[in-house]
Amino acid sequence: MTATQILLAALLTPLLSAALIACFLRRRGVLASLLSVAAAAGICAFAFMAIRSADGETIRAAAEWLTFGNFTVSMGFLFDSVAATMLTMVAFVGFLIHVFSVGYMAEDKARGRFFGGLSIFMFSMVGIILADNLIMIFVFWELVGFSSYMLIGHYLDTNEAAAASKKAFIVNRIGDLGFLVGIVYAYWHFGTTNLEAMSSAVAINPGLINAAIAALLMCGFIGKSAQFPLHVWLPDAMAGPTPVSALIHAATMVAAGVYFLIRIAFLFPESVLGGIAILGTSVAVYAGFCAYGQNDIKKILAYSTLSQLGYMSAAFGLGFPGIALFHLITHAFFKALLFLGAGSIIHGCHHEQDIFKMGGIFKKMPITSITFVIGVLALCGVYGLSGFYSKDAILIAAGLDGKWLFMLLTGGAFLTAGYMGRLVWIVFFGAPKSEAASHAHESGVAMLLPLIVLAVLSVIGGWLNVWPEYLAQFIQQSKEALHHVEGYDAMHHTVLIWGSAAWIVGLAGSLFFYGLGAKTDRLEQVAKPVYTFLNARLWFDEIYGFYVAKVQQRLAVLLSFLDVFLIKGIFVRGSAGLVGLLGMCSRSLHVGNLHGYVYWFLAGFLLLWALAAGVL
Repeated sequence: MTATQILLAALLTPLLSAALIACFLRRRGVLASLLSVAAAAGICAFAFMAIRSADGETIRAAAEWLTFGNFTVSMGFLFDSVAATMLTMVAFVGFLIHVFSVGYMAEDKARGRFFGGLSIFMFSMVGIILADNLIMIFVFWELVGFSSYMLIGHYLDTNEAAAASKKAFIVNRIGDLGFLVGIVYAYWHFGTTNLEAMSSAVAINPGLINAAIAALLMCGFIGKSAQFPLHVWLPDAMAGPTPVSALIHAATMVAAGVYFLIRIAFLFPESVLGGIAILGTSVAVYAGFCAYGQNDIKKILAYSTLSQLGYMSAAFGLGFPGIALFHLITHAFFKALLFLGAGSIIHGCHHEQDIFKMGGIFKKMPITSITFVIGVLALCGVYGLSGFYSKDAILIAAGLDGKWLFMLLTGGAFLTAGYMGRLVWIVFFGAPKSEAASHAHESGVAMLLPLIVLAVLSVIGGWLNVWPEYLAQFIQQSKEALHHVEGYDAMHHTVLIWGSAAWIVGLAGSLFFYGLGAKTDRLEQVAKPVYTFLNARLWFDEIYGFYVAKVQQRLAVLLSFLDVFLIKGIFVRGSAGLVGLLGMCSRSLHVGNLHGYVYWFLAGFLLLWALAAGVL
């Protein structure tokens, strides 16, 4: 097989799996799960075969898809070190999540539909990774949105899942509208949407860099990676099954936005990059505070994901896309581990998710507990673990840029250690605080094996010397660029001190404040206004809800009225429409509806007043 054929096989394997499940295996959950896991394993195999076939070179392939006059849409592959790194991570972590799902969803009656959704999601993600132009990225971008909508709403008989899936779909469409306008503008500006062609044009003429194009395309990233102000969908999306949270909201889908930014990094002027750095830093700190107001173990991890995505976007905005990719990869390892570990705990506690109804889990589920703690330490940036290498590189970049970003991101690291320490001390230690926790049991092999593998990757994933050279190439280039910035050595030592202090003080402070196995939230007891404020998350949902119900919906009703009565009724139908409108109004005088009579009374009163006052 040629390299292009291998990549095509990697793309189409999960699509074939999804098609077979949809057509023949929706009611045969066991076979559907095995087929989906086999497809995920196939993506892994094809990814490694493609890397070996590429032999360090970039693979390019394209074919015409649609033609409209002089406009041609191509579908093609661009497989370089960045795509290879992302594909390897998505394929391997995705495979582990599939294996975990076999155990987690074993008793779910709709697991055929679930595994079909996983396969279509993997197809969509692989398409984004391999795409060589903006239009192809957008096609698979929308497929990712569709598959996430389907997976988040898997428990479709619950109002929470239905509302969460709808919210995720709608909020992402807002960002995707800006993305689509950006694609049109980019084609008008460059005459192409091919990534390499645009990059070459910018290299020849830097004046082609356009802040408006970059800002519009960035809207897709803001929606998909849940950045402010489109961040509200991510915590609610925890209503889906826990493996979905691990796959979509930790390792792959939300990371797709960061990957997309890296792909189009050449389009960004410094002014837009500075805005991204500030935006990312703000989200990192904001999400860290919000996590303290959550008691649901999955929502705590969701806000942790928001925070870490802020670190990635800050690294990109500071001009180090390779370091953003580095943190994306290490984050995928330890955050997938944490979500799957949470899933194992929820499964063992008979689907209990409130951390204050757990306790004593370390004795009941030792393997899950040990692997989970490893994930927490990696997330906190403990020396030697994967998160240390990528997060400290971001802090160094921030420190070299200016003190404010460094202080805020270091504060974010302290917050991370604090809320994750809160989770660990309450969930794993003390006595069980509910019947579900007292009867908790260790998970089966299918669920434990992915946890163990991800725990190992959370330890060694930051050691670039164990990575294949082709995968580490882009990251190493960014790290070398960072090393050559003046003042690097001094800042490196500063980060070692302050970064270590952040996780030590954060973990110790949470232990001192909350204690082992706390039964109630001490913050709520000691400072209830503060807890209420953090739990409210700055009231974004309430503000958006008010806007939709009181502004947008009423505007839509008004436009509908103008369309039906004015445009369709009078302008289109003429006098017949006017007569029909008068007849409809006249009929409402005799319908026996009190509300109708009140409106007519008010209208008559206003008319009488106008005549008496001389207005008419």
